[in-house]
Amino acid sequence: MNAFEWQRATSPQEAASRATHTTAEAMVHRPGQLAKSQATLVKAAGVDVVDLMKDGLVSPRRLIDISGLSELQGIREEADGGFTIGALTTLAQLAAHPALQRRCAALAQAAALAASPQIRNRATLGGNLLQRPRCWYLRSAAHHCVRKGGEHCFAYGGDNRYHAIFANQDGCAIVHPSTPATALLALQAQVECVRGNGERRVVALDEFFVLPSRDPHRETVLGADELVTAIRLPALARSASSAYVQLSEKASFDWPLAAVAAVLVMGDDGVCRQARVVLGAAAPVAWRAPQAEAILEGSTISDDVAKTAADAALAPATPLSGNGYKVPLFRALIVRAIQQAATPAARAPA
Repeated sequence: MNAFEWQRATSPQEAASRATHTTAEAMVHRPGQLAKSQATLVKAAGVDVVDLMKDGLVSPRRLIDISGLSELQGIREEADGGFTIGALTTLAQLAAHPALQRRCAALAQAAALAASPQIRNRATLGGNLLQRPRCWYLRSAAHHCVRKGGEHCFAYGGDNRYHAIFANQDGCAIVHPSTPATALLALQAQVECVRGNGERRVVALDEFFVLPSRDPHRETVLGADELVTAIRLPALARSASSAYVQLSEKASFDWPLAAVAAVLVMGDDGVCRQARVVLGAAAPVAWRAPQAEAILEGSTISDDVAKTAADAALAPATPLSGNGYKVPLFRALIVRAIQQAATPAARAPA
């Protein structure tokens, strides 16, 4: 790891004004050149950026530390029943929050299953959403892949057992690494951001992430002079319920092979009025399954309906040479998530 300066920010706006690159931008370079060494990057817990620095994949001149900014911490319940979650809120705090457990169970469940207890007590929600993909070619100094400014996605002809089965034909086959993102997209979350000039904006999560077909060098629309300050969760209908399930090779400290979040709004007659089904570790972004949602809406949820929805969700999948096993795995998890979300006990008390 090269030497670097360490500075503490006094406000989110100040941090945004000092940054010169996103971590993704700082990793883009041409063959024969080192990664940008004059970049100033923002760090929170630093779980990901420090790993990248240790591996020589990014060499910033300066890190701006925002971990002490109290205005970016905590979970606030809004009067309308929604939540505002500070970007520096840890995954452990999300998992343990009683109101989230009752009313946004999928998010609490996803946070509880992320990484290891030690990392959950340190890792922030904002940092988790912004971490770089865990593709071993991206994180190998020996492979100059398309996300680092190269011309090839080595996963296409290489070891792609953990890679995408959707949207994987556009030059890059990564999967999005954030576990909470799957639940947040199902819960229709929004991202609050601030620029260095003080300008603020709110971006729907399904517009926040970027597919490789749009830009292979980044995963989000966040600018270098922009900082995530909070995540907003809109209020759910009283009859809404949610669930998150995943399967990993290891029970702890592992990214999921497949994950599913489901949010259902049920009528008094037992018919599903609204549905959102989102797949994680399936595509370069958290991946909505509108085909499944169309099957569920207007139906009484049964095992057969859940299986039909799962089959519809997976019909567009295009597995690579080594990850075809993900299709039946996702099928089982989609059915399980729908069944759990449809259980009356999963609904938040009025």
